[in-house]
Amino acid sequence: MEFRLLKYFLMVAREENITKAANLLHITQPTLSRQLIQLEEELGVTLFQRSKHRIILTEDGMLLRRRANEIISLMEKTQQELTKECDDLVGEISIGCGETQNMSYLSQKIKEFHRVHPLVKFHIHSTTADEIKERIENGLLDMGLVTEPVDISKYNFFRLPQKEQWGILVHEKHRLAQKTFITPDDLINEPLIIAKRTAVQNELINWFNNSPEKLNIVATYNLILNAANMVKHQIGVALCFNLNFDNLYQDLRFIPLFPEIKTGAVLIWKKNHIYSQTMSHFIKSIKNA
Repeated sequence: MEFRLLKYFLMVAREENITKAANLLHITQPTLSRQLIQLEEELGVTLFQRSKHRIILTEDGMLLRRRANEIISLMEKTQQELTKECDDLVGEISIGCGETQNMSYLSQKIKEFHRVHPLVKFHIHSTTADEIKERIENGLLDMGLVTEPVDISKYNFFRLPQKEQWGILVHEKHRLAQKTFITPDDLINEPLIIAKRTAVQNELINWFNNSPEKLNIVATYNLILNAANMVKHQIGVALCFNLNFDNLYQDLRFIPLFPEIKTGAVLIWKKNHIYSQTMSHFIKSIKNA
């Protein structure tokens, strides 16, 4: 499959019109149509549903669009890594990050590195630990900031200094809002909004004395700031890290759990992997902190 064909395909998928896409690509409409037919024949699937005025992606087409974007992103990143200035580091570093107070530590390290190497650009992708690991494996991220519990046996890692404190996020009008700490009994039958990751849920169930039947889970979340809006609308209370919500939401309160749960955070990157000069220098700057 040619790289050029993927770019043609993505342009048509974006414009939903072959004539418009052909004009933007500076090729003729018949030529582009032949290229798309060739791509479909090569893959053995139908990528588009064609009508008189527009074309839309089939399910196979939507899958190819997602993968094509990943492939092109990886190719462009590789080209940038291979094209280096002699007098300074250049290129891009992609980091996947969970929602954690340790992002402040990482931000400081990025600031220090960027001060010395101003031509380096950083891309931050906010998501869960599971997706971060998947994207590192696929070469779409260079590094990840993840919180435990998480399996990092396949990665080199650097443990960050701050522990994340677990608690509940609750509306100021809630019956629990005036408590100084929260016990498992406080949350029996309480509508809960909890993290979607299985490993995290298991940790919380253990805190509930392995009694999952006592949990009234009404929603799950990947990113806590979205869950915070649900708490604001009094859908339930969220079990989460302390991310200094008082600075973001005046009508929400964070209350720590008791017995307390504290979680570590780590930076991870591939073992036995040859990185670009730029990425290697950044790893070294982190490890020497």
